[in-house]
Amino acid sequence: MKTILITGASSGIGRATAKLFAKSKDFQLILCARRIDKLEQLKLELKDTPIHLLQFDVQDFKACEQAIQSIPDTFSTVDILLNNAGLALGLDTIDEGNLTHWNTMIDTNIKGLLYMTKLLSRKMVVNKSGHIINICSTAGKDVYPKGNVYCATKFAVDALTKAIRQDLVPYNIRVSQVAPGHVEETEFAITRFEGDVDRAKIYNDFNPLTSRDVAEAIYFIATRPAHVNIQDILITPTQQASASLINRSGRIYDPE
Repeated sequence: MKTILITGASSGIGRATAKLFAKSKDFQLILCARRIDKLEQLKLELKDTPIHLLQFDVQDFKACEQAIQSIPDTFSTVDILLNNAGLALGLDTIDEGNLTHWNTMIDTNIKGLLYMTKLLSRKMVVNKSGHIINICSTAGKDVYPKGNVYCATKFAVDALTKAIRQDLVPYNIRVSQVAPGHVEETEFAITRFEGDVDRAKIYNDFNPLTSRDVAEAIYFIATRPAHVNIQDILITPTQQASASLINRSGRIYDPE
């Protein structure tokens, strides 16, 4: 049985991924997030799967290090690291940008990914085996108005995925990413607009991806034969052509 560690597992893509991997019965899970209550609830739902919970913030290197050091022996060999924790805050032009938003996005989306990769790749290098999967975004492929710093962090994820792959290829470690477009069933929009429910209603006039759609792409990447590495999956809803071009003619794919 392989072990997958998922950051940002308390909601959205991370939660959907945990449920899908648990359903396969081939994996035990290390689920990480700041909100332990959400993790405990998910663990109860997945009661037939071996699960270890870690509560910490990926922005804090010492907290990451202590969490990894606390993993029990039965979970200590992490075969797959899913760097899923990430967020967007605000939607402002560069001159009006909020410094707190900028720092939080940089510290979570870039530094958090780096911290977890540094800590877990060490043992993968020794074992000459492992798989690191990063969650990027269409915003890491194509910028959009007022997306400046968020887009920059996701462009960094795209570049880091390529660079980490080159660093780790001598050790048979696979490095991959999924770059999704708009995804509902997540807290992305409500977080971006800091709880403003009305501003967060951005999916009323088109069908975005679901968190399950992205989880299935992650599962596909993770379950290829050892000699196969899926380097990058760019996945969007049918009604989204680019980071900013969306056909908002209605939710035409909803069940009738």
